[in-house]
Amino acid sequence: MMNFPGVLFNDNEVMQKIAVAHELGKPVDGHAPGLRSDDAKKYIDAGISTDHECFTKEEASDKLGFGMKILIREGSAAKNFDALIDLMHEHYERMMFCSDDKHPDSLELGHINQLCARAVAKGIDVYKVLQAACINPIAHYRLDVGLLRTGDAADFIVVKDLKEFLVEKTFINGQLVAQNGITQIASQPTSIINNFNCSPKRLEQFEIESPAEISTIPVIEVLDGQLITNKLMLTPKIENGFYVSDTENDVLKIVVVNRYVDAPVAKAFIKNFGLKKGAIASSVAHDSHNIVAVGVDDVSLCEAVNMIIKEQGGISAVDGTHKMIIPLPVAGLMTTEDGYKVAAAYTTIDKMVKEEMGSTLGSPFMSLSFMALLVIPELKLSDKGLFDGKSFRFVD
Repeated sequence: MMNFPGVLFNDNEVMQKIAVAHELGKPVDGHAPGLRSDDAKKYIDAGISTDHECFTKEEASDKLGFGMKILIREGSAAKNFDALIDLMHEHYERMMFCSDDKHPDSLELGHINQLCARAVAKGIDVYKVLQAACINPIAHYRLDVGLLRTGDAADFIVVKDLKEFLVEKTFINGQLVAQNGITQIASQPTSIINNFNCSPKRLEQFEIESPAEISTIPVIEVLDGQLITNKLMLTPKIENGFYVSDTENDVLKIVVVNRYVDAPVAKAFIKNFGLKKGAIASSVAHDSHNIVAVGVDDVSLCEAVNMIIKEQGGISAVDGTHKMIIPLPVAGLMTTEDGYKVAAAYTTIDKMVKEEMGSTLGSPFMSLSFMALLVIPELKLSDKGLFDGKSFRFVD
């Protein structure tokens, strides 16, 4: 339930969705970054049982105290392990691990097993770690696998030890399906499913005219390692009657392009991406998955966006001299290519964005993918315009 303001305001449609889930015997997962005290209690009392968005120990403690289960999230962009792991000493029975979003090069290195190793290294009892990683998810989601009781399917992994948690073998239904990182599951051909119906964009569609009477504008401030953003009011840079990116102060233009129909380009400004030239774009843009892009100039923004439109999905980077795209033809979100091949390609484009274009973020494409997710405060940009998550309304 990502619409936590809807829960707090007792929105009828939101409450009906929660009720239906409960009627069907399904757990309702939470998504309420920063929610504390009475608001957190009201959200949890509505029947919401987990949250993976906690980014401080105090916030997680509040929610645990009100009966919620906490998932420690460590993805490519959002990293909350260090802030929350000490709670596992006491609250291991109501905690789990998750990644939320991981790029392929990160996934190649490991997943939940990495968090197990880090937890043990932090001094958490190994059996508490194993309960959080293996038992609690099975119980919470009422899955019929994973407990290895008599008569259960033999679904399990073999790890080298309970310190590093390096996975050596994976079994499903008693069959060895992967060993030492190499799958034994045969690749299956599939047809491409997608919904990408927008036309290539023109340069002038990315321009923002400057009203003479405006002295400051709302700017999204990205926080590295977090999905929440801040709202800043800054003096814009103006050239020839248009707002433009201000690379000296790291305030760049951000746009969202509706991928499903031809519509006006939504435009705003964002701080802390660090790009000194070019633009990056992505059709992975939670949760509507339109095209989101950040760049230092309109020419680069237009080219990065149009590369994705041409491929009907992907992540792209343009630096004025070089350009690169990783196509994502399946729903604009996924690829049919080999995972290790895609991981290598992602490593290359990530390096380009950081080393050649100047981004200072730990995971610029993952951070970019959340800049259109309106329900995470404080300021985000959708295809409908700039949205203030605290006041829950669009802003000019």
